[in-house]
Amino acid sequence: MDHSSKNLPPLESLRAFEAAARLGSFSSAAEQLHLTHGAVSRQVSKLEQWLGFKVFERKARGVQLTLEGNRLFIRTSEAFALIADNTDRWSEPRGSTIVRLATIPSVAGLWLIPRLHALEAGPPRLRIILNVDIHQNDLTEEAIDLSVRCGRGGIAGRVSVKLFEEKCFPIASPELAREIGADGNAKRTLDYPLIHDSDASAWRAWLGAHGLDYVPRAQDRRFEDYNLVLDAAANGLGIALARPPLALAQIESGRLACVDSRSVANPVSYWMDRPIGPVRPAAETLAQRIAQAAELDRSKLQAFLRDPI
Repeated sequence: MDHSSKNLPPLESLRAFEAAARLGSFSSAAEQLHLTHGAVSRQVSKLEQWLGFKVFERKARGVQLTLEGNRLFIRTSEAFALIADNTDRWSEPRGSTIVRLATIPSVAGLWLIPRLHALEAGPPRLRIILNVDIHQNDLTEEAIDLSVRCGRGGIAGRVSVKLFEEKCFPIASPELAREIGADGNAKRTLDYPLIHDSDASAWRAWLGAHGLDYVPRAQDRRFEDYNLVLDAAANGLGIALARPPLALAQIESGRLACVDSRSVANPVSYWMDRPIGPVRPAAETLAQRIAQAAELDRSKLQAFLRDPI
């Protein structure tokens, strides 16, 4: 089927026709479209000439659709509604108080979402648009104001500041934690499946601090996202590492229990990034609120917000 534009009625004529049919008069359509009555009338006449039939019967008070015009109105309304629906999905809101924030699923679900109301509350009130992906976003190309991520350092082409570090310790379901017991023997954790995300360096660091080497085994379980790591541990599938503050709420609720309270620094930290260049006022406000939630030193925040030399 040929969908080229030469087989389609003029769009401006269809807009005038749809408005006049919906509102019942050329005058009302003209007011809504910011046109003159004569301009709407000419567009409708142009459409009728293109179609080869009348779409309206002109009445003393307004217009009335012909049978063919009513059929066209139904199809035109459906097409415009479809375009509007998809446009809403494709386009994103813009405004001085809107901030686009990129992050990964675990940080979004376990750290940002519980704080989202406080981060948005004013004055000034913000609207945070979350861009959640397991991959790193191109902040400039995707018009992202800020990013909160896990990593081992800054990223070239961004301004970065370390928000906080993690002190990790083993956790499991309450039932499995009771079975393991608390005898202070780190080696006993290797008797059970160990659960980790795509980076097992935290387990290597924790076991290494107790004189043990760790190489992932067939019985261990790997998940791409830390949310799934916690879910697997809560369902008794093995031992995971708590990564405060991401896991604290689930420990405090009793869904997960501490297996060994001895902690070790995770080689991975949490970072806030922004594109190089001036910071929009709304993005600066959000950066200040995120920094406060992370208890970031104010001097580090001020350095983060300044343009790099």
